[in-house]
Amino acid sequence: MSTVKNYLSLIKFSHTIFAMPFAMIGFFLGITTTDFNPEMGNSLNRSIGWPNDTTNFAIWQIYLIKFILVVICMVTARSAAMAFNRYLDRTFDAKNPRTAIREIPAGIISADSALRFTIICCVIFMAACFFINTLCFFLSPVALFVILFYSYTKRFTPLCHLVLGLGLSLAPIGAYLAVTGKFELLPILFSLAVIFWVSGFDVIYALQDVDFDQSQNLYSIPSVLGKTKALRVSELLHLCSAICVVTAGVYGHFHWLYWVGIAVFIGMLLYQHSIVKPNDLSKVNIAFMTANGIASVVFAVFVISDLFIR
Repeated sequence: MSTVKNYLSLIKFSHTIFAMPFAMIGFFLGITTTDFNPEMGNSLNRSIGWPNDTTNFAIWQIYLIKFILVVICMVTARSAAMAFNRYLDRTFDAKNPRTAIREIPAGIISADSALRFTIICCVIFMAACFFINTLCFFLSPVALFVILFYSYTKRFTPLCHLVLGLGLSLAPIGAYLAVTGKFELLPILFSLAVIFWVSGFDVIYALQDVDFDQSQNLYSIPSVLGKTKALRVSELLHLCSAICVVTAGVYGHFHWLYWVGIAVFIGMLLYQHSIVKPNDLSKVNIAFMTANGIASVVFAVFVISDLFIR
């Protein structure tokens, strides 16, 4: 049990709360906007709402299997990304007082073990994508490249936050593709919202390491622009995220539950910016974990509820 606990800590499993709710939005959006034919293996667009044939057990069996596979993909992809990040940053983590207690620099998990764990997660991810559909399988190496490449970015660009956002933004569109096998604008709008939302709160999180990043020639928006300007950039990114979810609501003709969810989501964005100041970073973790965790979970609950009351 202690080994499992160590690996869960290595990958910060609790942070799955950020992307998983948006994956569920993409998944249930796929169910409620298409009719799946289990005999033909294809899907047809229709208005948002429950599938037309709710009594067809074969259809729901397929959806259940896809749901399980999507969850496996989410967990393994994120686990691979986090483990690889810890593996690649182990030297920097050992030097940084804030991160020296992490599993690899503290000697709890070896670097080789973290790398093996990353490879295993990647293999499981691609296997799950294979059983979802052909498109997801062919796109799986692209997804892995994006989420693993992020770990290199702070070595050469302050736009690393946007790359992280891009990686997590694959959740809603990927889950939608798992159900429908095709791209649509609505899940893409949710993916854009995730890019701006994640990159915005990652900028806030990076405020803690400004001095260390500068001393190690590592790039982040706070280390390049300073804390005050970085917070302005974060605010702009979150404004763009809010615009995306509002646009999705209008485009998707959502009802009142969706807009309640948006109110909570935007409220949490405003809250985290109200408690983090350039000269007071004592509440960064509250803004990072609590506010964003509430934002994603509550928003997803209201969006999915709206989808199923049509």
